[in-house]
Amino acid sequence: MRKSLFSFAVLLGALLLTGCNSRSVKVYSPDKNICVVVDDSTLTVKYKNQAVQTVRIGECHWVEASHIRETIEERYSMLSGKRKDCCYIYRAMSCSEANGRNLLVRVSNDGVAFRFAEGDENVSYVIPDGTKRWLQRQKTDYEGFYPESTSATRGKYNYPALIEYGEGLFGLITESGIYHGNSCSYLTCNGDNYTVTYTDSDESLAHPWRLIIIGGLADIVESTLVTDVAGNGIVTDKSWIKPGVSSWIYWAYNHSSKDFQKVKEYIDLAHDMGWPYTLIDWEWDEMANGGNIEDALAYAREKGVKVNLWYNSGTSWVGAGAPGPQDRLRTKEAREQEMSRLEQMGVTGIKVDFFLPDGHEMVDYYLDILEDAARHHLLVDFHGCTIPRGWSRTWPNLMSMESVYGAEWYNNNRRMTNAAAAHNATLPFTRNVIGPMDYTPCTFTDSQNPHITTDCHELALPILFESGLQHMADRPEAYLGLPDAVRELLSGLPSAWDDTRLLAGYPGQFAVIARRSGDTWYIGGINGTDQELLVDPIYSRIGGSIVLETLITDKGNEPGKGFNIDSNVPAGQLILPARGGFVAVILN
Repeated sequence: MRKSLFSFAVLLGALLLTGCNSRSVKVYSPDKNICVVVDDSTLTVKYKNQAVQTVRIGECHWVEASHIRETIEERYSMLSGKRKDCCYIYRAMSCSEANGRNLLVRVSNDGVAFRFAEGDENVSYVIPDGTKRWLQRQKTDYEGFYPESTSATRGKYNYPALIEYGEGLFGLITESGIYHGNSCSYLTCNGDNYTVTYTDSDESLAHPWRLIIIGGLADIVESTLVTDVAGNGIVTDKSWIKPGVSSWIYWAYNHSSKDFQKVKEYIDLAHDMGWPYTLIDWEWDEMANGGNIEDALAYAREKGVKVNLWYNSGTSWVGAGAPGPQDRLRTKEAREQEMSRLEQMGVTGIKVDFFLPDGHEMVDYYLDILEDAARHHLLVDFHGCTIPRGWSRTWPNLMSMESVYGAEWYNNNRRMTNAAAAHNATLPFTRNVIGPMDYTPCTFTDSQNPHITTDCHELALPILFESGLQHMADRPEAYLGLPDAVRELLSGLPSAWDDTRLLAGYPGQFAVIARRSGDTWYIGGINGTDQELLVDPIYSRIGGSIVLETLITDKGNEPGKGFNIDSNVPAGQLILPARGGFVAVILN
């Protein structure tokens, strides 16, 4: 990463233009729609000649400015995410102070990336009163809601922050390009200013990339800017990295990973559904009732099911009463010993849970886990953790991260019961924009607290929500008892996508997303409101004349009412019941 940053700076220096003291300089996106103007105290983002976002960058004394006249194009591939083949096309600019402080700016057709490569950073985003915004109050595990508001309330807020600049024009603020020595940050609100505030000291010369994704909601949802600015992948042999769907025991039976007989049921579920993985969750190190973890792994091998195992990070919830296994990953020596053992046993991945707030020491720990896991051919899923910041490009064995108020919260309180529908319709425009999200979807039955979303709403979620490991949370009988067409859909559902398109939606109200795998488009749509809703997906975004090979809609407007299943249906408007949904499959 340091080498590429150095090369970029050298290239800019070679194309030095003129001094810019007390003057503004600007750079346009390749399509000319977005313009960034930098002066001695602000960075202003314009969209089609209208200023939409002011960023205060502190008192600067620029003595040199340079820009690259040519458009830069970078291509890379992802093993999981919104699309397989990504292309980052941008134009760039740099401003320098006499003391060596350097501001780098990149402008692409979907947004703006800027970073201070040297010196201090003093960045505040101005969001005027009356501007609609969706922000999450700071929680160190990022497990909260994104309420809509038009006014500022003092306090701390997590990324990402979604802003509606005007009718049909949005911006999403987040950060990326965080590596060893970096601290993650959050936003501190004081009036109209949302100031970048580090969790603790940032000990790297290069600060993270500050990102503003800009455009219509489709531009926001489909953007790959978070991974575009991240470092290139450092894993050379990726043949062992396989995204996939997984059965998951914890949601229905919180402590049953220590019950060998119950674990076997979830291995059988993965086998019967054709899912490649099962996740054995916390307390597997106490497994009894006829077998231990070695017996469970042997049984899974017989069934052709791959096993991922849960670990306590050893940082946040530790000691007496904390779930295990603990203290097996915290040091380099412990990781090497445990991961070597897992590789020899045939374990394919780890879920690491309960992290401390994301200062630079915790960032180092995340990255050390990813690096060591890759060396031992282990997939990684982080829980109780920070948000994605582009790491899945650099370490493609990173399959998912929780950092979401997901289905697990049905176990903890009744808040999710009434909030889930609108929350689910907000996540595609906020949290899931920035990277994989381990929501653990598709729950048709109830855990400790009831759900009031319909069957099709739940069925749509593993399409609507992107995650390289998609953990299906419900009981075996819930899936095995589904109608044949629904069961076949879930049996063949991908968790890695060639392309992603937003067909319709608005935060908190509804969302319709199409994802392509090979020649097949999978479409998931949900109603986030308590009223019946007419939805008109823009099918032209995925092709011309569209015929739905399979259309699955709600049979009723309450949970458990079942499905209507139709074939070869012309694409058109759909009426979704309150908190309802639909799923469609299209063959190109």
